[in-house]
This record gives sequence, structure tokens and C-alpha cells, in this order.
Amino acid sequence: AGSGAGADMRTEISTAAAFVTRLLRAAGGVGEEQLRCFRECFQEAMREHYKHHWFPLVPSKGSGYRCIRINHKMDPLIGKAAGMIGLSHERLFQLLPSELTLWVDPFEVSYRIGEDGSICVLYESPQPGGKAAKQLESRTSCKEEWRIGRSSPSKSYNMMTVSS
Repeated sequence: AGSGAGADMRTEISTAAAFVTRLLRAAGGVGEEQLRCFRECFQEAMREHYKHHWFPLVPSKGSGYRCIRINHKMDPLIGKAAGMIGLSHERLFQLLPSELTLWVDPFEVSYRIGEDGSICVLYESPQPGGKAAKQLESRTSCKEEWRIGRSSPSKSYNMMTVSS
């Protein structure tokens, strides 16, 4: 996991940063140049934060550490990047969902808006080692997840966070 680890995170990190940037753009009132700076700063903050917490051989390891959370508190990495373009936490709370969870793991980036929202996958790539086929079968798409989530939010939530 030497210097190679950083390069491996590139897709996951840029996917996560692009997603949060899209949410900011959709909310309006933030200029393109500011958004570009935000995305770069956010990627940099994640790279720094995840440097020694990225385990492609055990993708779920460190998942909680890498999780980006807005839950009545602003995630420090988003807050830091937003500060670089002069957006206050108050302003961020107006622009972004008040409940947002973003999981940035090796081979997969997914998010959930709201506490019992469905979990949607933004990026997924097969894991080296041939476990991918089995993993995908146990996966549910956003739509199915939404249906399951309606009946038992806590169960589908545990299913996604507890690694098998």
C-alpha cells in the first residue's frame, strides 16, 4: 500500500467530489469557478484524509473513517473545501441536504440522502480477486433498495454498512 495507494483512490475521490459539486451546482448561487475550486480542494482534503486509510484488499476496512457525513453538523472535509471558496457552514446547510451520507470505499462510492433514504451507488468497479460476481448478486438497485428501505430502513441500512 505504498505510494501506489494514492493513485488507486483517484476515481473514487473524483466521483465523490463531483457528486457533492453537482449538489452545490443544483442548489444554485455558486459560480462555476468557485465550484471548480471547491471540487479540487475537496478532492485534496479527501486524498489527505484517506492516505493511510485506504485498503483495496479489505475495502470495508476504515469505511467509517472515510464516510462523509452531513447530519446537523457539517462534514469537516466539505467544510474545509467550502471555506476555501468563502462558503460558510450556514450557507452550506442551505445548499446541501441536511442529512447526507457519502461512503467512499475502494471500488465503490455510494450515498444516501436522509436517514432512511435509499442507498444509491455512484461508482462501482469489480474488485480484483473474482469476488465481484457474488457481490453484485447480493446487491439491490436503487429502486429495489427503496422498496426494501420502506419496509425496514434499519435492516437495509445495516446490510449496506456491515461488510460480509
